[in-house]
Amino acid sequence: MITDIIRNTGLFIFLLMLQILLMDNIQFSGYINPYIYILFIILLPVEIPAWLLLILSFLAGLAVDLFNGTLGLHASATTFAGFARPYVLRILAPRDGYDTGVLPVPGNYGWRWFLAYVTLIVTIHHFALFYTEVFRLTNFFSTLLRVMLSSLFSIGFILIIKLVIVKR
Repeated sequence: MITDIIRNTGLFIFLLMLQILLMDNIQFSGYINPYIYILFIILLPVEIPAWLLLILSFLAGLAVDLFNGTLGLHASATTFAGFARPYVLRILAPRDGYDTGVLPVPGNYGWRWFLAYVTLIVTIHHFALFYTEVFRLTNFFSTLLRVMLSSLFSIGFILIIKLVIVKR
């Protein structure tokens, strides 16, 4: 229990620093903005209580908001992704269900499952983030292009981080 808290806290601090110091400086003509801090939400245990998942999601987004000065955009998008996570896990559930105490990682459920899981969560997060930021439908398709391109780059970076850095 204590080791899980220490591991998750260390992962959160690492991803937050990586997001703030490196990823926030990557921007290609306003269409590609990778956000990798949501890997923290993705790697939380499957059986985490919903209320704790929402609080952790909100705090993760709020931390990014504090450093970026975005006034709650990331907090709302990350909370929405945290809200959608149990439904995504239910849709992607293996035939035998999820094992208790097991993390949602490729080693436990396979890379195909993990890629589908990450893709859904990242796309939900980016959709909520960018459409909340624009807050109008006049540029619907350009915002949709931004969601798709940023999602692709975020998923790529998340998979690289998962392969290289986060071993377990």
